[in-house]
Amino acid sequence: MGSGRVPAAVAVLVALLALGARSAYGTRPSVEGTIECHFLNGTQRVRYVDRHIYNRQQLMHFDSDVGKYVADSPLGELQAEHFNSDTEYLEYKRGQVDRYCRLNYGALEPVTAQRSVQPKVRVSALQSGSLGESDRLACYVTGFYPPEIEVKWFQNGREETERVVSTDVMQNGDWTYQVLVVLETVPRRGDSYECRVEHASLPQGISQPWEPPSDAGRSKMLTGVGGFVLGLVFLALGLFMFLRSQKGERWGAGLSLWEGAGLSSARLPAGMLN
Repeated sequence: MGSGRVPAAVAVLVALLALGARSAYGTRPSVEGTIECHFLNGTQRVRYVDRHIYNRQQLMHFDSDVGKYVADSPLGELQAEHFNSDTEYLEYKRGQVDRYCRLNYGALEPVTAQRSVQPKVRVSALQSGSLGESDRLACYVTGFYPPEIEVKWFQNGREETERVVSTDVMQNGDWTYQVLVVLETVPRRGDSYECRVEHASLPQGISQPWEPPSDAGRSKMLTGVGGFVLGLVFLALGLFMFLRSQKGERWGAGLSLWEGAGLSSARLPAGMLN
C-alpha cells in the first residue's frame, strides 16, 4: 500500500468517527468486520467476502467473484475507491480464497462437512383440553447432524401435508440439532400413524409408527384401577376391624381387673357399663 494514500484513509476514518459520535448521542461507535467463505461442491468453487461495517451499517465489502471492493453506502464509496486503487493489495485480497478459505476448509472438514450423527425419533399424543382426549400427534426428532433433515407424517399409509406444523431446526448446544413436527388430528381406533425421517446419516431412513390404544388395553387399565381401589377399601375395612377388636380387648381386661379386686358388675355404677 502506497504511503501517500494512507493519510487519506486515516482522514476518512477520523471523519466517520466524528459523524458517528454526533449521531449516536454519546454512545461509543463500533467498527466491525466479517469474513465469509462460501463453498460449492467442496472446494471446487469458493467465494471469499470481507465486509466492513460501521455502527451496524455496511459501508463496503470485498467480493472475490468481483475481484475488488464494492461500496454499499455513500460513506463507503471513498474507502472502496481508495482500496481499489492499490493493485498490490487487491492481489493480496484475491489470494485469500486459497490462503484463508481453502486452507481452513481442509482443517475443519473432518469435524464439520464429514461429521454425521443419526437422529433419535419419538412419537407421542398431545392433549390441548381438559377432557383427556388427544387431538395432536408429536414427532420429536433430536440429536442429529448435519442440520438438514426431512420429517413427514403418514395416516393410514397416506402422507399428510395440510395439518402438519413444524418448528424450525434448533441447535442443542452440542453440535447437534432438534426439530418438532406435529400432526393435528384426533386419533381414532383402527387408524395407523407413522412419522418418517430422512437424514444424511440414515441409509434407509427411520419410520416410527403409532396407533391409538385398543379397547383391550383400556380394559386392562380400568381393571387395574378397579382392583387398586377395591384393595384400598378392604384395607380400610380390615384396619377398622382391627382397631375395634383392640379396643374391646382393652375394655375386657379392665373388667377382669375390677372383678379380681372384688368388684362385681352389680356394684358398678350404671354409667361405667355403658
